[in-house]
Amino acid sequence: MQTQLLTEYPSDQLKVYAIWLQMLPMDSRQEWDETTMPDARVQHFWDSQREAAQWFAKHVDGYEGIAWDVYYLYGPDAVWEVVPSPLAGSGGTIIREHEKLETEVSALIKK
Repeated sequence: MQTQLLTEYPSDQLKVYAIWLQMLPMDSRQEWDETTMPDARVQHFWDSQREAAQWFAKHVDGYEGIAWDVYYLYGPDAVWEVVPSPLAGSGGTIIREHEKLETEVSALIKK
């Protein structure tokens, strides 16, 4: 994400909210690398209770569970009333869907 998107698109209009949670043993807060995505446009959050992950799964994806290793892309016209919308793109895993994410970000930046 850092080298493929943030470096590619230096626009200050691009903002990233990274929500980290422990899903696998090596995902613990103590093992988390704070230098991951050091770009100033990235705000990092730790979801120790998986509350945000459950909320997004239920309200955005439409299932009971935990949304993890996914992205949700919103454009400058998005508003958060009950649920943030309009959704400009989403997918997961982030690595598997990186080309799709790059295409969607590029389309938004060019608008």
